[in-house]
Amino acid sequence: MGNAVVGQSGGPTSVINCSLVGVLETASSSTAVNRVYGMRFAVEGLMEDNLIDLTAKPKGVIDKLKLTPSSALGSSRHKIQDDDLPKILEILKKHDIRYFFLVGGNDTMDTIHRVETYCREQGYELFGVGIPKTVDNDLFGTDHTPGFPSAARCNMLNVLQAGVLARDMQRVDQYVIYQSIGRDAGWLSAATAAAKREEGDAPHLIYLPEVAFEKDRFLADVEGCIEKYGWVSIVCGEGLQYADGTPVSASETTDKFGNVEFGAMAGASVGLNLHRMIMDKLDIRGEFQITESLIMSAVDRAVDLDREEAYACGKRAVELAEQGTSGVMVTIIRESASPYRAELGTTALSEVAVKSRPMPREYINLEGNFVSDSFYEYIRPLIGNIPEFAVL
Repeated sequence: MGNAVVGQSGGPTSVINCSLVGVLETASSSTAVNRVYGMRFAVEGLMEDNLIDLTAKPKGVIDKLKLTPSSALGSSRHKIQDDDLPKILEILKKHDIRYFFLVGGNDTMDTIHRVETYCREQGYELFGVGIPKTVDNDLFGTDHTPGFPSAARCNMLNVLQAGVLARDMQRVDQYVIYQSIGRDAGWLSAATAAAKREEGDAPHLIYLPEVAFEKDRFLADVEGCIEKYGWVSIVCGEGLQYADGTPVSASETTDKFGNVEFGAMAGASVGLNLHRMIMDKLDIRGEFQITESLIMSAVDRAVDLDREEAYACGKRAVELAEQGTSGVMVTIIRESASPYRAELGTTALSEVAVKSRPMPREYINLEGNFVSDSFYEYIRPLIGNIPEFAVL
């Protein structure tokens, strides 16, 4: 018997609140849990004793959370230090918290792992279970992560519709570059290929962090597409790098976890640099598009399957903790692609923490500038219906 606490950490998604509701509703009906607290701004809020009594919130508010984007509890990217652990334990004891849940990615899983391990070493009984979340889709041990299908659909629709625009504007701008988030893995960039029906449809070229970037080959690819189609649609991952590991963005800025920063925070951009390469070599007009975190909160484009799985992962985390399971993350195991079927499993937090899962090489074409057929089989069950446009 005891209380539970739940937090949301790292970048949000359009369905992360579904996992929160899954935890709250399941824990509230449990005979082992008295009250459910929410960490305001994740582990930072926990250390500040900034907790919200979620069991006191009206049902109407909780129901609306399922359709609310971003992180309702607020988020944080604080990397816990050894000196933080005694303070965390002090707060857990103060509120008799025996169940510890965090919704997040690999850095978040490291936080749970360290807190759960420290409490066990100190003789304090705590059941810590991680709930997967990241639009980057780079967690080990799971087929995909809640939040990824919706963000992937958003990316796909952006490139699909921008491609229609670019096709019709090719006499003005002959190329368009779309930069996607995805620091270490290209899942989100690759997903933009899912709406492609005809060879000439956008995108024509996709460049991923998993494949070393070669400037001369890139420019040759671009020239080839312009010669063939009259224009070119290019998608690139923000983490794109040269063979020696140098970021194409030229960013030297890192975050608290030692990860290279991209976009506005770094004052550097892959998309902008690719734009300059084309302009300098071919002397033609073009544009680049960077959505940054917008795809994390596009709740109007969220996939129903994503909402359902996010909720189910939150629910399963509580069920596991009730059974005495600790030190694991909930995972999604795909049983069938067509029709799509999946079940929930677990993996040890130590196997997930501070690691990233790149796209398998077999999901990328031999040339390294697009996806393979096997990637289509992977992504299509996750992203929902694809709109069709008339072509004259």
